[in-house]
Amino acid sequence: MNKSLLLTTLVAAVALVACGQKEEAPAAQSTTSAPAAVTEAASEAVGAAESAASAVAETAADAASAVAETAAGAASAVENAAEAAASAVKQ
Repeated sequence: MNKSLLLTTLVAAVALVACGQKEEAPAAQSTTSAPAAVTEAASEAVGAAESAASAVAETAADAASAVAETAAGAASAVENAAEAAASAVKQ
């Protein structure tokens, strides 16, 4: 699931970078400027992907922490219920 979420985020970031361009490049550009434009676009895409991956990792860490806290609370509740049941049986 994490891989598909990361892949989806990467695709969304690339789409946003592509949609963020104001105008298309003129068709009569020299051949030396095309690689520079591609390099710049790729660099922007990498930056967006890194930002997205960082945000996903932070969100996943927060979610894992919340799940761990909830699981600890549930374990404590089960333990208390077991103690209460044992006490009720003794009486």
